[in-house]
Amino acid sequence: ILAVGSFQKRPVVKETEFGDAVVIRSMVYLTLSYDHRIIDGAYGTRFLSYLVEQLEHYNVRRIKG
Repeated sequence: ILAVGSFQKRPVVKETEFGDAVVIRSMVYLTLSYDHRIIDGAYGTRFLSYLVEQLEHYNVRRIKG
């Protein structure tokens, strides 16, 4: 079961060539729940890491329509 919270704007620290800067980014909480008797925790972790990577580097041009 994948639970997705609502997107909220939050301040985060971003490293730049001029030093650290506080910027506003859209953030969302993701929670993954699964039966450990069927799925090993490592697979769940890899899936969630993959999902986060896809969301952080989302490309709108990939949408056809």
